[in-house]
Amino acid sequence: MAAVRAIEEVEDGMVVGLGSGSTAAFAVEALAARIAKGLRVVGIPTSETTAALARRLGVPLTSFAEHRRIDLTIDGADQVERETLNLVKGLGGALLREKIVAAASDRMIVVVDETKLVDRLGANTPLPVEIVSFGWQTVLDRLATIGYAPRLRLVGDKPFTTDGGNYIVDCAIAEMPDPAVLEARLSAIIGVVESGLFIGLAAKIVVGGPTSVEVIER
Repeated sequence: MAAVRAIEEVEDGMVVGLGSGSTAAFAVEALAARIAKGLRVVGIPTSETTAALARRLGVPLTSFAEHRRIDLTIDGADQVERETLNLVKGLGGALLREKIVAAASDRMIVVVDETKLVDRLGANTPLPVEIVSFGWQTVLDRLATIGYAPRLRLVGDKPFTTDGGNYIVDCAIAEMPDPAVLEARLSAIIGVVESGLFIGLAAKIVVGGPTSVEVIER
């Protein structure tokens, strides 16, 4: 229901950022249904998985080579801070491309279920950090020294590799009282590509509950 509500905001002629993950997949499906009824849009996907889904459902795709700006991005999130609408994203492993798309968008709408709303980011949800594969051990050491309890994400016994060829480290951070300071601190570490902190990027949160949809705006 929340995904369908978010897709109602897509207008004819828009360039739409297509998020990644199970929640974003519902939005792609809802967008495809509107396209089948005549809506004319193009999408920029945030992952190869989303691109494949969009192609299969008949959603026309484009790229930043043709469009430098995106009118509207619709994506999911792993945590949403109620008061600020700051986000933690990246448990699906597409955080870098998701952040590039979000930053290039005039608006970002985030679709979540009510369990993703929190008073403060952190706690039981790890913070994904994308790092380069070369020398990843040294990056892990630096994150551990700061006290972020980093764990290299694995698939079986091999490192999980993003669409960009990078690795993901999941950091356990109990509380994030100042996410902007944390983001800057992580960005200053050599070998860190990007963090899963999305600060000031979401304009609207569409929250799906058991029987209704709530909309929270900045």
